[in-house]
Amino acid sequence: MTLPITDSPVPLHKDADGVIRVGTTRVTLDTVVAAFSDGATAEEIVHQYPSLDLADVYAVMSYYLRRRSEVDEYLRSRNAVSSHVRKENESELDPHGIRDRLLARTTLKSP
Repeated sequence: MTLPITDSPVPLHKDADGVIRVGTTRVTLDTVVAAFSDGATAEEIVHQYPSLDLADVYAVMSYYLRRRSEVDEYLRSRNAVSSHVRKENESELDPHGIRDRLLARTTLKSP
Protein backbone atom coordinates (compact mmCIF):
# COMPACT_ATOMS: atom_id res chain seq x y z
CA MET A 1 0.00 0.00 0.00
CA THR A 2 1.27 3.41 -0.92
CA LEU A 3 0.51 6.28 1.42
CA PRO A 4 -0.03 9.46 -0.57
CA ILE A 5 1.83 12.41 0.91
CA THR A 6 0.27 15.66 -0.17
CA ASP A 7 0.25 19.21 1.00
CA SER A 8 -3.09 20.20 2.45
CA PRO A 9 -4.08 23.84 2.28
CA VAL A 10 -4.10 25.66 5.60
CA PRO A 11 -7.75 26.00 6.64
CA LEU A 12 -7.68 29.77 6.95
CA HIS A 13 -9.59 32.37 4.99
CA LYS A 14 -9.76 36.14 5.05
CA ASP A 15 -13.24 37.63 5.30
CA ALA A 16 -14.46 40.86 3.70
CA ASP A 17 -13.08 42.87 6.64
CA GLY A 18 -9.63 41.30 6.37
CA VAL A 19 -10.10 39.14 9.47
CA ILE A 20 -8.58 35.67 9.22
CA ARG A 21 -11.01 32.92 10.17
CA VAL A 22 -10.57 29.17 10.65
CA GLY A 23 -12.07 26.70 8.19
CA THR A 24 -15.59 27.59 7.17
CA THR A 25 -16.39 29.06 10.60
CA ARG A 26 -16.56 32.55 12.03
CA VAL A 27 -13.95 31.64 14.67
CA THR A 28 -10.92 33.88 14.24
CA LEU A 29 -7.28 32.93 14.04
CA ASP A 30 -6.81 35.26 17.02
CA THR A 31 -9.15 33.11 19.11
CA VAL A 32 -7.46 29.81 18.30
CA VAL A 33 -3.94 31.18 18.84
CA ALA A 34 -4.95 32.82 22.14
CA ALA A 35 -6.47 29.58 23.42
CA PHE A 36 -3.43 27.58 22.29
CA SER A 37 -1.07 30.12 23.89
CA ASP A 38 -3.05 29.83 27.13
CA GLY A 39 -2.32 26.09 27.12
CA ALA A 40 -5.51 24.68 25.61
CA THR A 41 -5.22 21.52 23.56
CA ALA A 42 -6.79 21.19 20.13
CA GLU A 43 -9.51 19.03 21.67
CA GLU A 44 -10.26 21.68 24.31
CA ILE A 45 -10.45 24.38 21.66
CA VAL A 46 -12.92 22.32 19.61
CA HIS A 47 -14.93 21.63 22.76
CA GLN A 48 -15.11 25.37 23.43
CA TYR A 49 -15.87 26.18 19.77
CA PRO A 50 -17.88 23.22 18.40
CA SER A 51 -18.12 24.70 14.91
CA LEU A 52 -14.39 24.04 14.48
CA ASP A 53 -13.06 20.83 12.98
CA LEU A 54 -10.36 19.10 15.04
CA ALA A 55 -8.10 18.56 12.03
CA ASP A 56 -8.42 22.27 11.15
CA VAL A 57 -7.38 23.29 14.66
CA TYR A 58 -4.32 21.04 14.50
CA ALA A 59 -3.46 22.47 11.07
CA VAL A 60 -3.82 26.04 12.35
CA MET A 61 -1.67 25.28 15.39
CA SER A 62 0.98 23.77 13.10
CA TYR A 63 0.79 26.81 10.82
CA TYR A 64 1.21 29.08 13.84
CA LEU A 65 4.22 27.15 15.13
CA ARG A 66 5.90 27.26 11.72
CA ARG A 67 5.12 30.93 11.07
CA ARG A 68 5.02 32.34 14.58
CA SER A 69 6.65 35.69 13.77
CA GLU A 70 4.28 36.43 10.86
CA VAL A 71 1.20 35.37 12.82
CA ASP A 72 2.32 37.36 15.86
CA GLU A 73 2.77 40.43 13.64
CA TYR A 74 -0.76 39.93 12.26
CA LEU A 75 -2.10 39.61 15.82
CA ARG A 76 -0.27 42.78 16.90
CA SER A 77 -1.77 44.70 13.98
CA ARG A 78 -5.24 43.35 14.83
CA ASN A 79 -4.81 44.43 18.45
CA ALA A 80 -3.73 47.90 17.34
CA VAL A 81 -6.78 48.26 15.09
CA SER A 82 -9.03 46.92 17.86
CA SER A 83 -7.62 49.41 20.38
CA HIS A 84 -8.07 52.27 17.92
CA VAL A 85 -11.70 51.33 17.20
CA ARG A 86 -12.42 50.91 20.92
CA LYS A 87 -11.00 54.39 21.66
CA GLU A 88 -13.05 55.91 18.83
CA ASN A 89 -16.22 54.24 20.09
CA GLU A 90 -15.58 55.30 23.68
CA SER A 91 -14.96 58.88 22.61
CA GLU A 92 -18.29 58.93 20.76
CA LEU A 93 -20.26 56.92 23.32
CA ASP A 94 -19.28 57.57 26.92
CA PRO A 95 -19.23 54.14 28.63
CA HIS A 96 -19.43 55.66 32.12
CA GLY A 97 -22.89 55.38 33.61
CA ILE A 98 -24.20 53.23 30.75
CA ARG A 99 -25.79 50.76 33.15
CA ASP A 100 -27.74 53.53 34.86
CA ARG A 101 -28.82 54.99 31.50
CA LEU A 102 -30.03 51.58 30.31
CA LEU A 103 -31.89 50.93 33.56
CA ALA A 104 -33.49 54.37 33.28
CA ARG A 105 -34.77 53.47 29.82
CA THR A 106 -36.38 50.27 31.08
CA THR A 107 -38.09 52.03 33.99
CA LEU A 108 -39.49 54.64 31.59
CA LYS A 109 -41.11 51.87 29.52
CA SER A 110 -42.57 50.04 32.52
CA PRO A 111 -46.25 50.80 33.31
